[in-house]
Amino acid sequence: MADEVLLELREDGVAVLSLNRPEALNIYDLAMRDGLIEAVTAVRDWPDARALLLRANGRHFSAGADLSEFGTAEHPLEARRIRWDRDPWGPLWDLPCPTVVALHGIAVGSGLEMSLLCDVRLAAADTRVGLPETRLGMLPAAGGTQTLTRAVGSSAALAPILLASTLTAADARERGILHAVVEDVEAEALAVTRQLAQMGPRVASAARRALHAAGDLPLDAGLAEEKRLAALAAPRR
Repeated sequence: MADEVLLELREDGVAVLSLNRPEALNIYDLAMRDGLIEAVTAVRDWPDARALLLRANGRHFSAGADLSEFGTAEHPLEARRIRWDRDPWGPLWDLPCPTVVALHGIAVGSGLEMSLLCDVRLAAADTRVGLPETRLGMLPAAGGTQTLTRAVGSSAALAPILLASTLTAADARERGILHAVVEDVEAEALAVTRQLAQMGPRVASAARRALHAAGDLPLDAGLAEEKRLAALAAPRR
């Protein structure tokens, strides 16, 4: 696994995934993307995985993508295609276990987008979040337009995306982007992850899938999916 990503698989079923490029504001280069794919896949395949905590070393969670890599391709669209082929976002969204993210400092661009794929988003008071891509002449392309809209609704998502606004933790909490702003985000996020890890794995997986379905399906189809998942999660005799 790349040094830019650290993974700890704990005895209590908690997987701790840490971004580890603090000297570069934990920006995502291709090596970090590959490390994230490998780490998330390892969590998916770990039989004892009950919950995932995503965190970052250093003063900032992540300043997003390494834009200098765009200059190594013949065209910006080709650079984006290469990045899409190395996609850690889908594997994170598809994990069967619950996910928690601990934000601090700067969490913008792909840094915010990755956190929006997590189930529970906690932040320190110094956190600043935003999607600056439109200001740079591009769209958020790590799921930002979709995940932010799922989190806060289309009307509330318009301004942060179109205006490329940077929000304080308090503003982001008020808008529903964050679930809570806490004094000790590392300790609180670990406590929440441990609590989630105590759930039965079938129930946790079914609940996560049902909640995702709510954003994808019409109500009647969503209710049918809920019923199906509830039967799968029921205690076995």
